[in-house]
This record gives sequence, C-alpha cells and structure tokens, in this order.
Amino acid sequence: MYQVVQGVVNNLPDTAAFIETLNKLGEQSVPEARRLFDEEAELVVTRAPGRLDVMGGIADYSGSLVLELPIREATFVALQRDPVRQIRVVSLSEDHTQEAAFEMALADFESAGNPLDYETAHAYFRRDPTRHWAAYVAGAFLVLMRERHIDFQEGARILIASHVPAGKGVSSSAALEVAVMQAISAAFRIEIEPREVALLCQKVENLVVGAPCGIMDQMTAVCGEANRLLPLLCQPAELREMIIIPEEIVFWGIDSGVRHSVAGADYASVRTGAFMGYRIIAGLVDFVCKETATEEVCHIDDPRWGGYLANITPSEFEQSFAAQLPEQINGAEFLSLYKGTTDPVTRIEPGRNYAVRVPTAHPICEHQRVRTYAELLAGAASEQRLKLLGELMYQSHESYSACGLNSEGPDLLVKLVRAAGPGQGLYGAKITGGGSGGTVAVLGQRTAGPAIARLAEKYERETGHQPYVFAGSSHGSAAFGYLKLKDM
Repeated sequence: MYQVVQGVVNNLPDTAAFIETLNKLGEQSVPEARRLFDEEAELVVTRAPGRLDVMGGIADYSGSLVLELPIREATFVALQRDPVRQIRVVSLSEDHTQEAAFEMALADFESAGNPLDYETAHAYFRRDPTRHWAAYVAGAFLVLMRERHIDFQEGARILIASHVPAGKGVSSSAALEVAVMQAISAAFRIEIEPREVALLCQKVENLVVGAPCGIMDQMTAVCGEANRLLPLLCQPAELREMIIIPEEIVFWGIDSGVRHSVAGADYASVRTGAFMGYRIIAGLVDFVCKETATEEVCHIDDPRWGGYLANITPSEFEQSFAAQLPEQINGAEFLSLYKGTTDPVTRIEPGRNYAVRVPTAHPICEHQRVRTYAELLAGAASEQRLKLLGELMYQSHESYSACGLNSEGPDLLVKLVRAAGPGQGLYGAKITGGGSGGTVAVLGQRTAGPAIARLAEKYERETGHQPYVFAGSSHGSAAFGYLKLKDM
C-alpha cells in the first residue's frame, strides 16, 4: 500500500482518490498500468487544476490583462525515476477502463550529443496521430534539456489521471503540462520558480505540441489560488495581486458540448489577423521593423506601446488607426508589403485571406473591459455593480462573435443566461478561452445554483447535450507542491 512519506494531502478528496487508484493498480484491467511501477522505488505525485477564463481570453497574446479562476477539476501525475533512459507513460481514462500508452528512449531527443530542435520534435509527434497526445508529456523533458540544459541520465515512468475534461475550453492541456513539469522537477531535484514553470510549459505547447496558446492557462494552473481570480498582465506574464471574489457571487462554467481546440484554424487565423494589424499600425507610426533569421517573424522597435497591441487605447485606435486597417488581406499580399509579424508561433499562409480590423480591435477593447471588470470587483457586490459586470461579459462575448469565434452552443447558453437574468440571480455570460466552442463562464449570485441547474436542463432539452457544470475552485500546482509515496 502506498503511503505519503512527504507532503500534505490537505483533505483534498481527489488527492485521496488518486492515491487509492495507485494502490489498486494491480486490480485494474489496464495491463500497462499494472506493470508500470517498481514497487521498491518511491513515487512523486503532483496535481494541477484546469481554469475558467472569466475575462480576457484570446487577448492574452496581445498583452491584455486576464482574469482566471482555477477550477476544482485537476490532473494528477505519479512519476517514478527509471534507471533506463526511457520515458514510459500511461494515461488512465476517467473510469480507468481504457488507457493510452507511450514509450520512447530519451536518446531520441538527442542529435549529435545535443538536444533535438523543436521543429524536429514537433514533426515526430505529428507524424502519428495516436502519439500526438504524448507531446504534452514527453515535451517537458525536451524543454528542460534545451532551456535548462538538464542532462537526464535516468528516465521516468509516468501515470496520468485527469479529471479536467478535454475539449471543453478549461485548459486540460495546461493542467497536464504543469503537473508533468512539476513532477519531473520534484523527482529530479530541479529548482524552478513557479513563474518559470508556467513559461516552460508554454514552450511545450507552442513548440513541441505546436498549439499557439498564450500564457494565461499555464500560469493559472501553477499560481492560481482557490476562490480567487488570478489577474495576469500578459506582458509577458506579470502577476498582479489576487482578486478576492465577493462572498455574494459565484462563477460557474457550463460546457456547450462543442469541442474546442487552440490548434484550430479559427483561433489561429484570428490571432494572426491581430498580429497583422499590429504590424500595419507599427508601419503607420514609423516604428522600425527588423527582419530576423526566422521566416515571417520580425522585431518591432516599439517605445510607445512596448510591443503589445493591448496598450493602444480604444479611443486612440478608433481615431488614428481603425479606418486605415483593411477588413481583410491576402497572406501573400501582406508578406509582400510587411515581410511578417512579431508572432513566432503562427505562420501566414500565402493563399489564405485573413480578417484584420476586427481581430485587431478585439484585444484593444478587451483589455479595457478587463481592467474595468477588476475595478468593479474591488467594490461591494451591489445590484448595479453586478449588472455592469454582466454587461462587460456580454460585450466580450459579442466581440468574440465579431471575430468569428462563436458557435451555436455557446451562443445559446449566453442567450439562456440573459433570458433568466437578474430576476433569477444571473447577471452575465461569455464564451471562454480560444472560443469556437468549449465552455461558457457565468456570473451569478451565490443563491443562483438552482437557476444554473434549470438552465442546464433547458439546454439539454434544446440540444440533446447534457452539459457539464463546473463549480468550485482549487489551488494551483505551486501551492500543492508534491507528495512522495512509498509502498509500505
């Protein structure tokens, strides 16, 4: 029986349940899991939650302030060092009846004695769709090899059990990356500050997985605090003082049933359009664009806005730039005129047309909405403040829609919240994260739980999908730390 010999469980029911899972591996119908661990060696256990994007969302890549809530659902990782230089991973399904398994030699991450480059690693995981998920796990080793110059002389056996639903826009990917990175650093005694853990995990997702996400997901999974909104100024990752959620209000997440992915074409094209807009604006005010060795990526010498689109005020944008931005532009035409953008994680397709004006306006206006939202939360939760908070969420949702990042399910949920309204204790709702599906964040009075249940029932009647409701919060991985377990 595994017992905790270092660390504190802190009465978390999911942690106790995961330890119980470890103790029952021999009884599972999952052969790879049964054979995974050496009973004589200790295990390191880590935990990282998903997140509910309350405000900010896709504006993170443009330097906006974002407000994030770590959710109750979390991903667990148990890691054991292996004398053999290989990575063996088993991921359990929610009911532990299915599995995904992956194995590779650490030598496969090396070339001529040096760590493999990111593009080659990305291509390796992309070639076989059945192993693409493993990039989120094994990629942490490569990032540590490249960024921290870690020479792994031993491998690792890793078991994953996630309760963060995938494809629902609550950042299951960041929870996985963070839990794995924390487990590796604990097991191999690598000292990494929480903020750097998040930044390293973002590199896993951007460069090994190939998904162009911002930093807010990983930062929340690491640094989030239960029942607090994490305010992050994404320039590039400046944590502000945690925002205490007034006792009178609650944030819920309602799953639309429409699968979400930040690797999707819609998210990537909107992101690219925003960076195109910033590059065009930079040319209008004679900032210097320096071409770099990386194709289609340029550096802008920007003393006025610090390199971040979100630092342009809405009034300045409307007065000086909006009319001069094209509604859309062809990729080849843009590259001919401007060479590239400052975004290193997306590529412009010459044969594709990109919307520019609306994606550029979104982060500029969203940054102001989020700042206002944070200020309103600092006061008493009066009826008038709740209505203003709700209105900002509705505005954010409409702005997503203007960018083309809405979809039928989330739109219906927002409509149902608006129809219920303050009379039922519900004040606002918006699509979250990368949009195009996923989860809707809802603001309501603490007493509005029954109204949320009725809304979920009505959504099921109209769509046939029974939505998962996210309620509750938990600490990020930094506060959890890690547990050491031994078979006693």
